[in-house]
Amino acid sequence: MWIRNARLEEAAALAEVFWRAVREGSSPYPEAARAAWAPEPPSAHDFAARLEGLETVVAEAAGITGFMAMDAGGYLDMAFVLPAQRGQGVADQLLAVLESRARARRLPLLTTRASLMARSFFARQGWQVVAPDPVTRAGVVLDRFEMRKPLAASLGEKGRAAEAGARIFDNPWPGSLATAR
Repeated sequence: MWIRNARLEEAAALAEVFWRAVREGSSPYPEAARAAWAPEPPSAHDFAARLEGLETVVAEAAGITGFMAMDAGGYLDMAFVLPAQRGQGVADQLLAVLESRARARRLPLLTTRASLMARSFFARQGWQVVAPDPVTRAGVVLDRFEMRKPLAASLGEKGRAAEAGARIFDNPWPGSLATAR
């Protein structure tokens, strides 16, 4: 598996990963909540528009197995992995790349609104729950949580290595879903 920047022409594949991650496999959400969250598969066009302006990285191993997207301020907006790939380190590797990029840009913290499914993953990665942040979709309340992870104020030896690693993954593809920062 390798991690790289998403490309614009992969919007349909990313939409499918999102759809399957929400609708397939085990979930702490009942079917009604899953259907309210994602009532139908998003079109490639709509999903590309949803990811516009976000730095999006994908995990690839015989196809795209997961992706994460972050805005310039360190808000992790989307994090989805195919159900069959969960628990295999895909999300860990995606997050490591985005976190190293955020550290290289000297962002003070990362934030997100984590689903019930993602909350424990982020907690294992050192994120803290700030507050419950439920959202209503199609009349159904979906539990989620505002979370954050402070980043080290000073880079130090480990941070300089992360900064160097972040440069390795800078966006080499024009027209990619990842935007230059």
